[in-house]
Amino acid sequence: QVQLQESGPGLVKPSQMLSLTCTVSGASITTSSYTWAWIRQPPGKGLEWMGAIVYDGSTYYSPSLKSRTSISRDTAKNQFSLQLSSVTPEDTAVYYCARGITWGFDYWGQGTQVTVSS
Repeated sequence: QVQLQESGPGLVKPSQMLSLTCTVSGASITTSSYTWAWIRQPPGKGLEWMGAIVYDGSTYYSPSLKSRTSISRDTAKNQFSLQLSSVTPEDTAVYYCARGITWGFDYWGQGTQVTVSS
């Protein structure tokens, strides 16, 4: 069974960098045909796709977040990570990692709350 688990600090100060890691079990992040994505949901708003890393290491980002977002991976640990720079309170959200397939996402992490506040 595929499982994803987000980890990282729950509180980040404004202007600092948000860093989260997704640990994947039950599947390899280098298996072809899958992407590994970060998605967030601010309070009272819908889901927002932030970006993804493909099985071959290629990355894709939301145009609105591209200048502040970086997604990387550690294949030895079967993990992929998100870095979001220069955060503001508007970046407060529940952050999810998920496995992407052709028509959407089939496995999700439970989500982790990140609050941006001084």
